Amino acid sequence: RNRMNRQVCSAIGIAVVIGLFLGLSGCMHYEPVERENINSNKATKGLFIMNEGNFRSGNASLSYYDPDSMKVENYVFYRTNGIKLGDVAQSMTIRDSLGYLVVNNSGIIFVINVNTFQLIGTIRGLVSPRYIHFLSDEKAYVTQIWDPRIYIVNPRTYEITGYIQTDMDFETGSTEQMVQYDKYVFTNCWSYQNRILVIDTETDTVCDEITVGIQPTSLVMDKYNKIWTVTDGGYEGSPYGHEAPSLYCIDAATRKVEKQFKFKFGDWPSEVQLNGTRDTLYFINKAIWRLPVTATNFPVKPFVPYQNTLYYGLTVNPFNSEVYVADAIDYVQDGVILRYSPEGELLDEFYVGIIPGAFCWR
Repeated sequence: RNRMNRQVCSAIGIAVVIGLFLGLSGCMHYEPVERENINSNKATKGLFIMNEGNFRSGNASLSYYDPDSMKVENYVFYRTNGIKLGDVAQSMTIRDSLGYLVVNNSGIIFVINVNTFQLIGTIRGLVSPRYIHFLSDEKAYVTQIWDPRIYIVNPRTYEITGYIQTDMDFETGSTEQMVQYDKYVFTNCWSYQNRILVIDTETDTVCDEITVGIQPTSLVMDKYNKIWTVTDGGYEGSPYGHEAPSLYCIDAATRKVEKQFKFKFGDWPSEVQLNGTRDTLYFINKAIWRLPVTATNFPVKPFVPYQNTLYYGLTVNPFNSEVYVADAIDYVQDGVILRYSPEGELLDEFYVGIIPGAFCWR
């Protein structure tokens, strides 16, 4: 994700990025506003939408959608807390009644009450956080794109307690999404990399790695403990190389690649997701595609056809397998979320913030 932002960032050094970040921190406006008492109905299963906003513009936002009433509330973080979310809203994870909002270019994780949207705390001191993965109430991993280290944090005290070292450098080292099998956490390395790292959570060290294609962008684990990742293949002229993208299936126990579905040059697959029963994959490649995890052949027709638009984010309702697609439109105006039935029928569409990219189910 963040394809547009990432390619811009890949062309500049870490010193420049830090300088931009410091400059941004100084011009971010956290002025007080008249706060509102908004809440997400505790009886419903709702959807949070993280709207990235434009890189270096500080216009990220958080939306909340109630599928039962088909009602959307936009800018709920700003309206509730009187401060802006920041620069590039990357991901959100819920643990118990708390939501962890990872804001990449602002280097911060906001912690909110998912029922009231009220700010509870912040995790600061991060360089470029991407995703958070919980090991316990007092230990979590936070991946970074402009820091080859994975940060260890205490979610209870909001403190950084340590780091997991990798052998990558600061200019090209990155870690992204995380899945866990037994005591091992797997994370894909996106920026100029072709591997998935394996972390021993007892020692907080990298104990193994799995080689895949160039630049793996997503990571999920199905009901059979098979890890799925899709690569973007890099780009023409990249110093790291350029190849056709692929979808990989990896056994978590043996760490061996079991299946590989190859795409053609010019394709840009992304956003691999699973349904609630974790037996069906969904992903974006211009259109929206669906693939049973047991499949040996690629589907002939897409789940949702390409409609000359910009599908940017994707999620599947874990309770009823409805599919939600984020359309970033032109990266400038407010984006649209399209809600489809499991049969591909359009059920609803609603506007959210600029560049909707990440989802989190409550």
